[in-house]
Amino acid sequence: MRWLTLYARSRQIPASLAAVVISAVAVWALARNGSGGPGDPRLPVLALATGTMAASIGLSGQDLALDRTAAIRWVPRRAAHVLLCGAVVGTALLTAQALGEDMATTAFVVRDSAGLMGLVALGAALSGGRHAWTLPFAWLSFSFFAPPPTSVPMRVASWMLLPPGTAAGTWTALVLAVAGTAAYAVAGPRR
Repeated sequence: MRWLTLYARSRQIPASLAAVVISAVAVWALARNGSGGPGDPRLPVLALATGTMAASIGLSGQDLALDRTAAIRWVPRRAAHVLLCGAVVGTALLTAQALGEDMATTAFVVRDSAGLMGLVALGAALSGGRHAWTLPFAWLSFSFFAPPPTSVPMRVASWMLLPPGTAAGTWTALVLAVAGTAAYAVAGPRR
């Protein structure tokens, strides 16, 4: 086997990919039924968050000690893994949208998938790959039930639901994407 095939199997990428596709199809089906209404960002954000949480299971290998003693450089591979997962999650939603239901703009999907994947990577660096999904889940839960954002701190807290082009949403997603990817690439998943 080639190293890429072994890497994909050890990181449970086939199972993660199946979960990402299933979540995108489920959101597409909900959008066809008229759930959420036009312009409501909750449904696409739910699909992106579900996809990134599914991708988080692959952020740690089967044996962390074995990963740390490998003769290959992990920093670029970890960073590429996070970026590729974010691209796959965003592409799955955009593909589901191409089937007929326009749920969100491309800028919205790119911003949120990058920020959520950075949040998952930060969760893996802080609490391990097994619990990396907890940070985006907690932030998403808060965003869904928080009062309307009228101040800058509330806009930062509810960045996932803000329209594309909003400075607080864009900068929060960018900071999360860069910080999370860098922390995970350098430190790896916590034991």
